Amino acid sequence: MQKRIPSKDILVNLYLRQGKSAQDIADIFKCSLNKIRYWMEKYEIKTRTISEAVYIQKNPNGDPFKLNYPKNLNEGKLFGFGLGLYWGEGTKANKYAVRLGNSDYRLIKKFIEFLEKIFSVKKQDLRFSLQLFNDIDPVEALKFWQKSLGVKINQFYKSTISKSVRKGTYGKKSQFGVLTLYYHNKKLRDLLVNLLNKEK
Repeated sequence: MQKRIPSKDILVNLYLRQGKSAQDIADIFKCSLNKIRYWMEKYEIKTRTISEAVYIQKNPNGDPFKLNYPKNLNEGKLFGFGLGLYWGEGTKANKYAVRLGNSDYRLIKKFIEFLEKIFSVKKQDLRFSLQLFNDIDPVEALKFWQKSLGVKINQFYKSTISKSVRKGTYGKKSQFGVLTLYYHNKKLRDLLVNLLNKEK
């Protein structure tokens, strides 16, 4: 019995639209992986990089976020404010996560609102780390940030403690340490950076 030859449309649908791997497709057609790779190359279907393949594996149902463009003035303000926060306080050098740090809980809280309302990010998917000085009670600091942001203790990484050098106004501002927010998603990080580049 002659084996079916996958058409370009079928391969595009399975590989690009459904996110199946070449091995998954080989299993469907009951043929070798090399045969599927041969037809993909023949049809000029660009294969995914390792990082793209890992991303799809971790997010089998698609992106865990969605860009919701502002529909009214308040959403427009939040959109602009959130981008401004990321521009000023975000760590753009990290290519694999949205990362932003500050000692002011109100700023972090506003950025979380930006991620939730503009990008449909789930708060439980956020992670946090605390940079504390050795004259700060780590238990009290953790309680403060937990309560202020409305997040759970299991969303926090182990705190980093440094020798205190706090003076004057900065000492008062950092009485509960510096908190860094993480959302581990390369595609959202890239999207934010691209949005910032459009504003230049």
